Amino acid sequence: MTPSPSPAIAPLTVALRSALPADSVITDPVRLRTYECDGLTYHRAVPGVVALPETAEQVALVVRLCDEHGVPFVARGSGTGLSGGALPREDGVLIVTSKMRRVLEIDLPNRRAVVEPGVTNLAITEAVRDRGYYYAPDPSSQQVCSIGGNVAENSGGAHCLKYGFTVNHVEACEIVTPDGDLVRLDRMDPGYDLLGAFVGSEGTLGVATKVTVRLSRAPEAVTTVLAAFRTIEEGGRAVSAIIGAGIVPAAIEMMDALSIEAAEAAVACSYPRGAGAVLIVELDGPEDEVAAQFARLRELCSGAFETRVAADPAERAAIWKGRRSAFAAVGRISPAYIVQDGVVPRTSLPRVLAAIDRLSAEHRIRVANVFHAGDGNLHPLVLFDDAEPGAGERAEVVSGAILDLCIEHGGSITGEHGVGVDKARYMPKMFSGDDLDTMQLVRCAFDPRGLSNPGKVFPTPRLCGEVPGVRKGVHPLVESGEAEQF
Repeated sequence: MTPSPSPAIAPLTVALRSALPADSVITDPVRLRTYECDGLTYHRAVPGVVALPETAEQVALVVRLCDEHGVPFVARGSGTGLSGGALPREDGVLIVTSKMRRVLEIDLPNRRAVVEPGVTNLAITEAVRDRGYYYAPDPSSQQVCSIGGNVAENSGGAHCLKYGFTVNHVEACEIVTPDGDLVRLDRMDPGYDLLGAFVGSEGTLGVATKVTVRLSRAPEAVTTVLAAFRTIEEGGRAVSAIIGAGIVPAAIEMMDALSIEAAEAAVACSYPRGAGAVLIVELDGPEDEVAAQFARLRELCSGAFETRVAADPAERAAIWKGRRSAFAAVGRISPAYIVQDGVVPRTSLPRVLAAIDRLSAEHRIRVANVFHAGDGNLHPLVLFDDAEPGAGERAEVVSGAILDLCIEHGGSITGEHGVGVDKARYMPKMFSGDDLDTMQLVRCAFDPRGLSNPGKVFPTPRLCGEVPGVRKGVHPLVESGEAEQF
C-alpha cells in the first residue's frame, strides 16, 4: 500500500525549487513516471516529487527540508535494483543521485579511489585498468549500476565467491543522515563499526554522497572455462567437487537450459547445443597457481560433454556474454518475470533445484535458473505472462515458495539484491520478533522520525520510542493506512 500525496508536498516543492538549480526538481506527471519503479517492475509507485542534486551539500539540503516538513524520502541511483529498494513514495521525495558521477580521487599507492554515488561500478575499473588495477565487486549490471546503490544493497556479483561483497571493498563513506547532517564513516574509526552498519542498510540509515573504495591489483593470470553438462544435477556435482578439492575460483556460475535458451535468443552466445546446464569457472592469481588449479579443474569437470577454455580476453568476454545478459535476456522468452536471490548451502543445491522444478510444474509457471553456484546464491527467474489472468498471482506463489525452500534448508531470503519492499514479509520467517525489534532500534538510532526510505526491509515498522516486546492491538501505522501487516 502506497500512501496518497501529502499536503506537505506542495510547500516542500516550493522550497526545493528555491534551493536547487533549474530543472533539478521534477513535478511533471509524465516525467515522474520515469521513476515509478526500480529494476523490479512488479512494484510501482509514482513519486510525489523528484529532486536531482548535484553535490553532497544539495543532498543534505534536500534531506533537511524533508525533515522540516515531515516528508519521507527515498534515495535512488541508476534504478537497477531488483528488490523494490528504490520504490518511491507518492507522499514523498525521490532523491536521484545520477548527476553525482565524478571520480574525485585515485590514490594508487594506498589502493583507493574516492567517487560520488552516481559513478557506475564499471567506471571505477575503467579509470584504473591501464595502470594494472580494478574494482572487484562486479554485479551483472555493472555497466549501469551505481556505487551508491551498490553500497545501499551490499551488492555482490560473479566474483564475490573469492573477493567478497561491496562491504569488503568500502573503506569510508560520506553520508547525509536522515536529519540532514553531513558526516563521515570510516573503517578505521574506533568504536562501533558504523560503516559496516550503513553498507547494506538499503537507504534506511541515510544517503551516501561520497564513497572511498578499495582497488585491487589485476591478477597475473586469468583462465576462464565453460563446461557443458547434460543435466543441472551433473553440473551441481561438479561444483561440489571443485569446492571440495579446496579450489577457490574467482567465480563459479551456472545456467540451466531455459536461461541458456533466453541468452541465445538475446545475444547469440553460442553455448554448446543440448546443454542442460553450463558451468562458467574463472581462475585467477599467480600464473603457476592458476595452471595447477586448471589441471585439477579439468579432472573434476570430466563429466562435461564439452569444455571450452578462453584463449584471449575476447573469448573470455564471449563466454561471459550469455551469463551477464541472463536477466534481460528472459524478455525474449517471457513478457514478465520476478527474480529472487535466495541462498542455500551448496550441498542443498540438488534438492532445492529439484523442488523448484516441482513447483514450476505444479503451478504451470516456468522458472529459469541462473546462480552463483560457488556460494549457493540462487537467481531463479519466475516467468509469466502478465496479460494472462491469474498468472502474476501464480508467479508470486512460486517466488515465495522458493524463498521458503531457502529458509527451510538453512539459507537466506537474499544474497545480494536486498530485502526492499519485495521480501519484507519474509523477514519474520527468518528472524524472531526480538531480532526484528533489535534491528529496528538500530534504525531508530539513525532515523528517529522514520523518514529515510520507510516501508522497506521490515514488514511493519516499529515506531521509534516504542518499548520492544509483543505488540498489543493494531499498529498505529497499519491503522492509519501507512503500512500493511503481513
